[in-house]
Amino acid sequence: MESISLLLGEALSPYQVTLTPSGSHGECLVTLKSAVGATMVERQFNQAQFMDKRLLTDVVDGLHRDLLIAEGRLEPSVIAALRNVAQDKRLAVGN
Repeated sequence: MESISLLLGEALSPYQVTLTPSGSHGECLVTLKSAVGATMVERQFNQAQFMDKRLLTDVVDGLHRDLLIAEGRLEPSVIAALRNVAQDKRLAVGN
């Protein structure tokens, strides 16, 4: 788990990343703190998500998105709108 913590720390720099086992089914709590120690994001993941490169990429992408929202640089409604546009494009191409 230490190597995963280092990878997440590098990918999510300058935030401090802490991994804490939580739950009885292999869950892990990921906490991201700012340079001044304020908790910015806390999310729980299944440890299996850290073992697969593709799933780990999804974890990092999700944490980046959550940080943008927490910092006020991205609104959740914008994310929903972007997903709808992407879905509409996929449907249009399929026809």
